[in-house]
Amino acid sequence: MVFRKLPGVSASGMGLRLSQKFVFLLFLSGLVTLCFGALFFLPDSVRLKRIFLSKTETQPVTVGSGSENDAREHLKRPKDQEHGLRGMTPAKGETSSTKLKSLSRKPPVSHEATEVRLNGGKAQEDLTLPRSKTEPSLSDKATSSDNGPTSDRPAFSYQKFKRCLLKPPLGRDGGKPSDPLTNERREKVKEMMKFAWDNYKRYAWGKNELRPLTRNGHIGNMFGGLRGASIIDSLDTLYIMGLMEDYNEAKEWVESSLDLNSNGEASLFEVNIRYVGGLLSAYYLTGEELFKSKALELGEKLLPAFNTPTGIPRGVINLGSGTSWSWGWASAGSSILAEFGTLHLEFVHLSELSNNPIYTEKVMNIRKLLTKIEKPHGLYPNFLSPVSGNWVQHHVSIGGLGDSFYEYLIKSFLMSDKMDDGAKKMYYGALEAIEANLVQKSAGGLTYMAEWRGGILDHKMGHLACFSGGMIGIGADDGAPEKRQHYLDLAAEITHTCHESYTRSATKLGPEAFRFDAGAEATATRLSDRYYILRPEVIESYMYMWRLTHDPKYREWGWEAVEALEQHCRVESGFSGIRDVYTMTVSHDNMQQSFFLSETLKYLYLLFSDDDLLPLEDWVFNTEAHPLPVVRKSCLQDENTQDKTVSE
Repeated sequence: MVFRKLPGVSASGMGLRLSQKFVFLLFLSGLVTLCFGALFFLPDSVRLKRIFLSKTETQPVTVGSGSENDAREHLKRPKDQEHGLRGMTPAKGETSSTKLKSLSRKPPVSHEATEVRLNGGKAQEDLTLPRSKTEPSLSDKATSSDNGPTSDRPAFSYQKFKRCLLKPPLGRDGGKPSDPLTNERREKVKEMMKFAWDNYKRYAWGKNELRPLTRNGHIGNMFGGLRGASIIDSLDTLYIMGLMEDYNEAKEWVESSLDLNSNGEASLFEVNIRYVGGLLSAYYLTGEELFKSKALELGEKLLPAFNTPTGIPRGVINLGSGTSWSWGWASAGSSILAEFGTLHLEFVHLSELSNNPIYTEKVMNIRKLLTKIEKPHGLYPNFLSPVSGNWVQHHVSIGGLGDSFYEYLIKSFLMSDKMDDGAKKMYYGALEAIEANLVQKSAGGLTYMAEWRGGILDHKMGHLACFSGGMIGIGADDGAPEKRQHYLDLAAEITHTCHESYTRSATKLGPEAFRFDAGAEATATRLSDRYYILRPEVIESYMYMWRLTHDPKYREWGWEAVEALEQHCRVESGFSGIRDVYTMTVSHDNMQQSFFLSETLKYLYLLFSDDDLLPLEDWVFNTEAHPLPVVRKSCLQDENTQDKTVSE
């Protein structure tokens, strides 16, 4: 016994004096405190979590202190351990070969429980709580081709869906404009698509993207071993342009060669918006069951990314093993707002088609967490922790890292047939905070969206942020009635500023980012911001503003972009981005991005088409410009839906 080893203690252990008892108890309490406290200086590990947390317990939502390292962590609590839910990106492409802002990614650690990433020379550890042995895996809960629907609702009916559309998807005559000049311009855009597609087919068929200068294909590692990104991204573009021979070749490739059993690291964001979005769009436009089954199969493979303590998905997933981790460049293992916030549209449709609510539950759980967490000045920082639920850095941007989160709020509302009041409230609340903190007016009278870094404004606007003109425009009708014109004016002003970033360059194409300080007005002041990689965001806003106002200047601005693309980006075997928009002696980057086929050319084609081609009353576009239909639940669930609405 320990008593026998203390001086002055009798063999019986009952002879302690009062002072000795006090010293002994003090020593014992200090020893216990020291041993227990040492646990808190050890690295986090799943083993320690098992000691102090039950397997079904999740951590509470907390908010960072506001320091730079507290702003990158965002939390989502899983709903009954099934949580749901851009960009990496962050959004649509930050490099010549991907939409991501950073190229540096560290290889994953093989251990599923602990994933260590390096950022700035410091090791960051990210934990995932182990799943209860009695709890079925997320993929077990998902509907597959072998699993029946988990809901009492009737299975999805494509014919009933078509009857619930207000107008035919392709319009009266494929959207052909009556004005000869406009139709001539539309045909030119169609020729550009045909030229880009033919060269991809000739030199890069089955690869992800075309390298037009070297005339070969590019695969990259953004899609986890998936192939044919340009094919999937082009399906709906080819179809709406009436390029049916090419569309049928693309469909045949999907049927025979699209292998979803890959085993590499993939961006959750990119696979969702390009592959899932492209397959869903192709299905809704054509009714081909092939596209539906592929979309559901791939959607199920994305579910393990949500298997985190908070339900906020990690940015990278191995499509074979289901292991997920965070980007190596994202500090503290954080998830990116524009990534986990850009899943809602596609996941709602996965639930609609599979009759399995798990996909909607995942993304709604994300929204529930975002609603509860404290937001600095009403703003949503770009980085959140999937482990703790804290913001990890107070950097707010409407461009890369943040952009499509806001886009998906208003589009979720519109896609719900304006029934999703939660999305509506979040969108207009965010827009109010953006106006109060980020919207600025330059000395020359240009309206722009600055970036916010812990309360300090960075007077820079990225090309990616130029989608916001169109976003604010399509949301103008559903805010406060007295603000409708204000929103339309704001949308027009931002679109005008982005047009200025084009007109102030030698090539009449816009830089990756432009500034409004040190005498600069809508121009890039850094060499690293002078490139253009065939991005669509400015043209996207032209298309929306044309649909909303029919002001002819937007079609003129779009034609300026066509001429600039033809002059500076068209090469012998495709289209290529350029490294400096401010010099007429262009240097090409040798990459025909898949989003050029999916977004840039599609938005141009729609700009020069009548409004009944993919009418906005029936369709919303995901952030890769894949059209997804408005979900009219009352109509879809009405057994007596009449065959009166639409005929092809």
